[in-house]
Amino acid sequence: MTVQADEEVAERARKLFAGPIEFLKSAPELKFLPDPEVPEIAFAGRSNVGKSSLLNALTNRNGLARTSNTPGRTQELNFFDVGQPLQLRLVDMPGYGFAEAPKDLVKRWRFLVNDYLRGRAVLKRALVLVDARHGLKPPDRDMMEMLDAAAVNYQIVLTKADKVKASALGATYENVAAEARKHPAAHPHIFTTSSETGSGIAELRTAILHAATS
Repeated sequence: MTVQADEEVAERARKLFAGPIEFLKSAPELKFLPDPEVPEIAFAGRSNVGKSSLLNALTNRNGLARTSNTPGRTQELNFFDVGQPLQLRLVDMPGYGFAEAPKDLVKRWRFLVNDYLRGRAVLKRALVLVDARHGLKPPDRDMMEMLDAAAVNYQIVLTKADKVKASALGATYENVAAEARKHPAAHPHIFTTSSETGSGIAELRTAILHAATS
C-alpha cells in the first residue's frame, strides 16, 4: 500500500469510528449470531487485559463496552455495528484465563469460541489482546493455537503500554514478536496501545478497516 493510500484509509477509519456505533446483540450460542452480512473483527483477551477500555477508546465512547460486562453476558459473543450504513461489526469475545472458573464454564466458553472461529466466513481478523506488563501467558498461547487451528488470521495487540517503562516494553514487544513468528496464522506486525493516553489507537483503527475491506 502506498503512503497516500495508507493515509486515505487512516482518514476513512477516523471518520468511521467517529460516526454511529451501536451495540447490536449478545449471542450465548451460535444460533443467536446475527446474519453474516458484513465483515467482522473479533477481540480476544484474558478477562483482565483491558478489552472493554480498548473498545471504548477505539470507538471514542466511554460506555460502549459496558453492555458486554453486565452480569450474565460475560460468556457471550457481543456484537457492535459500526457505520451507517453498516460497514463492519466488532465482536467482543468472552474473556479467557479466569482464575478458578468452573470446568463446565470453561468448556462452554471453548465450544462457543471455537465454533464461532471455525464457522464464521465473514470473520476477517481476530485481535489477541496481551497485557504489556506481563507478556504472553499460557492462556494467550492457547488462544493463538486455537486461532491457528481455525485458520483465522490474527494480530497481537499489547495493551496498557503506558504502565510499562520503555525498555521493558521494548523487551516484551520483541519476545511477543518472536513467538508470533512461530504461529502460522499470526500477522507479523504487533500493535502497542494505551487506552489511557490514546497511543496506538489510530493505527489500530486503520488496521481494522483495512482488514475488514481487503
